Amino acid sequence: MTIFLSNSSHLFPHTFFLAGIPGLTASHVWISLPFGFMFVLAVTGNSVLLFLIRTERSLHQPMFLFLAMLAFVDLVLSLSTLPKMLAIFWFDATAINSHSCLSQMFFIHAFSAMESGVLVAMALDRFVAICNPLRYATILTPAVVGKIGGLVVLRGVGLTISFPSLAHRLPYCGSHTIAYTYCEHMAVVKLACGATTVDNLYAFAVAIFLGVGDVAFIAYSYGQIVKTVMRFPSPEARAKAGSTCTAHVCVILFFYGPGFLSVVMQRFGPPTASAAKVILANLYLLFPPALDPIVYGVKTKQIQERLLSILNPSRIDPT
Repeated sequence: MTIFLSNSSHLFPHTFFLAGIPGLTASHVWISLPFGFMFVLAVTGNSVLLFLIRTERSLHQPMFLFLAMLAFVDLVLSLSTLPKMLAIFWFDATAINSHSCLSQMFFIHAFSAMESGVLVAMALDRFVAICNPLRYATILTPAVVGKIGGLVVLRGVGLTISFPSLAHRLPYCGSHTIAYTYCEHMAVVKLACGATTVDNLYAFAVAIFLGVGDVAFIAYSYGQIVKTVMRFPSPEARAKAGSTCTAHVCVILFFYGPGFLSVVMQRFGPPTASAAKVILANLYLLFPPALDPIVYGVKTKQIQERLLSILNPSRIDPT
């Protein structure tokens, strides 16, 4: 990802330093235990999801194709952040090359934007499935699903590819220590000794566009879903329709809950990072990848059945 760097004479450091969690340096080894556990969950769970969806033809439906996109995004986010975090906790490896820092910045922001886009696509899937079930197969065809996936990627990259170059153009004549465990755009920009108005405004605009815009679409979709479900004639039909959305609602809360709190604290909090602020920022990146596969594994019958058929082939009905 060195495409973000160019020859420049201004004061851009060759190396940044990641501070870890302020005030809790002595406890880094203990803090690494839940972080490491969530990393194992994220990598294992999302890899298993991708394998199950890839190998089982009955799962080649829009809902599960979007779930595969979510699993892939979660996997990339985990691999982009957790190894360096654990290196800081275990080996005090705080130094990070500026090329690596800007690359990590791009991956974190681009794939976070993609995750938000996938959640919007999954809300659209549930909207069509419940509000217009007879046309579900004709609306969300494989070609349409592929185009939606492409738009999610293009939007995520297009909105965030400027972050590394914006950060790189600034002079850094003071401290080069980032008060976080990863290279977040605004955390890096706060180290600059030049004018950062453009960076602040652009980052805020992207956060509003993704956060408010995507959440508004998801809220509208679920508003229509609730109106449709309430018109169903029987409690059993309403419960069945609602159960198909439970996993998606949980995933939305895992992603947007810590995300909004982290953005607010990052943009409007004190200039110095507190332990709570850094931990919340970490949870924003750790919770969704670790918990999403568990939620869908518990709440989705088709995935459970496919996994059980692999773990215990004797359970498969020979007829």
